[in-house]
Amino acid sequence: MVKICCIGAGYVGGPTMAVIALKCPEIEVVVVDIAAPRINAWNSEHLPIYEPGLDDVVNQCRGRNLFFSTDVEKHVAEADIVFVSVNTPTKTQGLGAGKAADLTYWESAARMIADVSKSDKIVVEKSTVPVKTAEAIERILTHNRKGINFDILSNPEFLAEGTAIADLFNPDRVLIGGRETPGGQKAIKTLKDVYAHWVPDERILCTNLWSAELSKLAANAFLAQRISSVNAMSALCEATGADVSQVSHAIGTDTRIGPKFLNASVGFGGSCFQKDILNLVYICECNGLPEVANYWKQVIKVNDYQKTRFVNRVVSSMFNTVSGKKIAILGFAFKKDTGDTRETPAIDVCKGLLGDKANLSIYDSQVTEEQILKDLSMKKFDWDHPAHLQPSSPPTSNKQVSVVSDAYEAIKDAHGICILTEWDEFKKLDYQKVYDNMQKPAFVFDGRNVVDANNLREIGFIVYSIGKPLDPWLKDMPAVA
Repeated sequence: MVKICCIGAGYVGGPTMAVIALKCPEIEVVVVDIAAPRINAWNSEHLPIYEPGLDDVVNQCRGRNLFFSTDVEKHVAEADIVFVSVNTPTKTQGLGAGKAADLTYWESAARMIADVSKSDKIVVEKSTVPVKTAEAIERILTHNRKGINFDILSNPEFLAEGTAIADLFNPDRVLIGGRETPGGQKAIKTLKDVYAHWVPDERILCTNLWSAELSKLAANAFLAQRISSVNAMSALCEATGADVSQVSHAIGTDTRIGPKFLNASVGFGGSCFQKDILNLVYICECNGLPEVANYWKQVIKVNDYQKTRFVNRVVSSMFNTVSGKKIAILGFAFKKDTGDTRETPAIDVCKGLLGDKANLSIYDSQVTEEQILKDLSMKKFDWDHPAHLQPSSPPTSNKQVSVVSDAYEAIKDAHGICILTEWDEFKKLDYQKVYDNMQKPAFVFDGRNVVDANNLREIGFIVYSIGKPLDPWLKDMPAVA
């Protein structure tokens, strides 16, 4: 029996290994992590991450050929293929701070693999890593190999949270990069044979190591660029009276452009987009390409501008102050169908409103109070370190912030509502009931364009929708950047 071990039981490692176990019943798959609470959760009825369809996959395989363990060294030693899916956070200090990827956890994993291995292994990069990381890992393994052969592969993930299981079942492509040597090509074939259990041959792309590593960064940069492009247009739409939804539809019907990732919003979030672009910027700078670096920096700048613009719109619309006013925050996850809050626009929006002394009442069906309070107290980039190395939560909660378990409770007596995640339930709220329970004038700031603005205006709301023609009230109160 082929044995696979995955180091890292997070958003990538857990779902990916669960699907491999389901599709390859003859392969034993073990997911290992040093964080006992996380492993305990994977072995319980309440998995540590929310992802539609994941519970069903795990329940079918767990205890049969899918296992979760904290005994990292034992299972790495026994494995034929070792996936490494550990955190690669942005460095916060030293060379490349604020841009470069911190490979501390990757290097530690590589040294451990070399130390405990007693048989030849294929080591697979699953984390998003800078180009040429494989070369560095290869050197560590080679210099510590004690007669054991290690083949390094890059197999980046292209999952979208909220649809990760569907993406794994039916991927656009599986990318495998390896050395152009007999050993490297044999390793590629071994991993390709795993995916071939359910992925058509033409969708399994084989490249050299560097192409595979760069393709992941490039894919995320291109996707984020589309979001920043349409968000930049949304600001122009508001200034001119155009409707960004109509503009997006018009350009999306061009088959060269296509309709995906053209929804204007309060900004992009998630664990990868910003981190990968900053990494790309750093790589460009290190290779003497400042013009290319500046091009990609602008994608991040527009995203930050969109969040700042949203906060300014809220404050300026409400008589230029939100001090002491209750603002309902509907949604905290970075997008619907996930509980992930990493780099969610809600963090910066909430911090901006708190800076103006607003009182926030936050509701998200999939995000815990503990997570929200931790996110609002944490410094930038701290979120991407393992939980046990993150700063502990503040001993007392912020008096300006309350986290509630019901949307109507969040809204009661609020002066304004900010919709920051496109959860379906926010489309279905009884907005007449909402209006009746709010302070007047009642404001709705729709950061995801999920509500029918005209219907809400008929009820009596003052509505701001990203990139849409402005409410007459808002025209009189321009958002000052």
